[in-house]
Amino acid sequence: MTKYIVAVSGGVDSVALLHMLHNLGQHELIVAHVDHGIRPDSDKDAAFVQRLAQQYSLPFETIRYELGSEASEDRARQARYRFLHDMAAKHEARLVTAHHADDVLETMAINIHRGTGWRGLATHSADVDRPLTGFTKTQLKKYALRHGLRWREDSTNQDSQYLRNRIREHVQHLPTEHKQKLLDLRHQQLVYKQAIESEVQALIGDGPDYSRYFFTHITNAAAIECLRHVTNAKLTRPQLERALLAIKTAQPGKTYEAGAGITLEFTSRNFSVALIK
Repeated sequence: MTKYIVAVSGGVDSVALLHMLHNLGQHELIVAHVDHGIRPDSDKDAAFVQRLAQQYSLPFETIRYELGSEASEDRARQARYRFLHDMAAKHEARLVTAHHADDVLETMAINIHRGTGWRGLATHSADVDRPLTGFTKTQLKKYALRHGLRWREDSTNQDSQYLRNRIREHVQHLPTEHKQKLLDLRHQQLVYKQAIESEVQALIGDGPDYSRYFFTHITNAAAIECLRHVTNAKLTRPQLERALLAIKTAQPGKTYEAGAGITLEFTSRNFSVALIK
């Protein structure tokens, strides 16, 4: 039996997810809710989710932040996942969220808007389970209505200051066939991503030392992919490009701080990756 931390905001998507998982009766569930402290009435969402957990006789974990009405989407997301991952570690459980097909399309659109490379179409978190990505928002709402579920509407979902909300308007009106083509493209990119990662692993091995000669004599694009792998995908594209330049030019005995707490240490032939403590 898998133990899950179920992230429940109180919205229709997560309420439907919790209902589905509970009805399966195959998992140990713990309900987790994050009150960001962005809206004056957000405490009512927390109380609603707590009652929902009690209705299902499930444990309940929650936290309240005081992010304020000016908090960015990114700041709220970071705070939310910090708590959820902490709860997953505390309970030795998998984290499961209610991300659905429309959420996936919105993320793709946001990444394209920000100038992403191909990886922006293949976003995937190995440490988060998202079983609803095959369902659309409309399908989840129909499921909730069919089962007589109640949920709360988040007023910030209508706030145009948030990029995701502005993009949501466009995604919602895409023809179904267009949505499916985009989802198929994402799936294909995920397949390519896995193949690339397997090939990189075969090429460079497990370290801890890596050949500077190898990184210098392959194409920059291939070197960036390899370097992304050995730094656990923690560096941005510009940081990776600067780190690659250091690999090619740094003197033996030098240390290069690449960012995100990662340093590269050089000998004449090799380099190693270390995490700053």
